[in-house]
Amino acid sequence: MVLENKLNINNSGKLIKTQEKISKKKALELFESGILDTLDAGTFETLSKIHKYLFDEIYFFCR
Repeated sequence: MVLENKLNINNSGKLIKTQEKISKKKALELFESGILDTLDAGTFETLSKIHKYLFDEIYFFCR
């Protein structure tokens, strides 16, 4: 089973590799841009924002 994704990838191995590549790039952006410095550490809201930032290009999120 492969999670539904915005990239229409149907192969779980390919999805994992693509997710890793994109999320690592986005994580680096978070550190280099200073976005993390504007967020409150240790809150669910911050964790949600980080998760959305890392994976929004890949997965659909409930609104």
